[in-house]
Amino acid sequence: MKFSCNPKELMHSISIVQKAVSSKTTLPILKGIFLEAYEQNLRLVATDMDMGIDHVMKANIIEEGSIVVDARLFSEIIKKLPDSNVEINLKDNNQLLIKCASTEFNILSQDPSEFPELPEIEEEQTHEISQGLFKNMIRQTVFATAQDETRPILTGVLMEIEDDSLNMVALDGYRVALRKGKMETYLNNKVVIPGKTLNEINRIMTGDDDEKIKISLTSNHALFTVENTKLNSRLLEGEFINYKQILPKDFKSRVKVNSKDLLNSIERASLLGKEGKNNLVKFTINDEKIIINSNSELGNVHEEINIELEGEDIQIAFNAKYFIDALKVIDDEDIYLEFTTNLSPGIIKPITNDNSIYLVLPVRLSSY
Repeated sequence: MKFSCNPKELMHSISIVQKAVSSKTTLPILKGIFLEAYEQNLRLVATDMDMGIDHVMKANIIEEGSIVVDARLFSEIIKKLPDSNVEINLKDNNQLLIKCASTEFNILSQDPSEFPELPEIEEEQTHEISQGLFKNMIRQTVFATAQDETRPILTGVLMEIEDDSLNMVALDGYRVALRKGKMETYLNNKVVIPGKTLNEINRIMTGDDDEKIKISLTSNHALFTVENTKLNSRLLEGEFINYKQILPKDFKSRVKVNSKDLLNSIERASLLGKEGKNNLVKFTINDEKIIINSNSELGNVHEEINIELEGEDIQIAFNAKYFIDALKVIDDEDIYLEFTTNLSPGIIKPITNDNSIYLVLPVRLSSY
């Protein structure tokens, strides 16, 4: 194998696949990147057996072949090379010669036949969605996935595809994030994609917002295709919670409020709330104001915001982080807050459309 290319372009390609390199493994081969030189293409592949990324870039191929290189070492070398074409040549005894200007590295490579092949996924049943919309749908849901592994199914995002509609849902037992969108498909699917996978897809989608991403699904794998990059992911197994049963059907109090004002006030209140046990902020809603309080051993804070109230006055408390996370991903200037009782979930949603719904469980008020 022998090829040459621009080191910056090579580094860009390495950065795309590197996130799939296994950091916790007893198999040394999984700490590597598979390189394949063919025609005028260089293919780079990395996998941790749950997720695999396959990326193709243009290169000057002098001799076709394949090899596996240590991902960390290879990326560090390429990153530090001078701004001149790099030539990479596989010598005897798996020695890889890397030459760039007056710089030369000789590193040991591994046998490519030991590198696991990515699962084959039929691309006949494929859904398409614009990158801009899919990026937004990921941003507005993935933050609500569970971070601990005690219930693995909740570390992923439910994707419900029905006719030309896509619902994406994330929940962690304390909150729910639901985002609805349209996509080009007439196939129905219901799968749970790991949050890590969606974060990587979000990072890879750098094209124009109108460009399409292709999504191919099987019973246990998903394939995402973005131009010359393919990300293959294992799906999460298990029964996802029926989120439709959790969402309240009606409300007794509805508040119209400026989302930026509310976010800023809660963030200030949480400066003291974070010093307490559960980052608690209390809302007192009446007439034309929402009063936000937070107490800790270090002091207390009092905030007031003008609102429009429809229905009953209410006092209710929440973990500030959950409210802040939801408010940060809502793009509307004004939002609705809907409440039933101070022990029932609160709802946050935009006024201009019904594409997003965020549910947050309250904290029981005792002697506050």
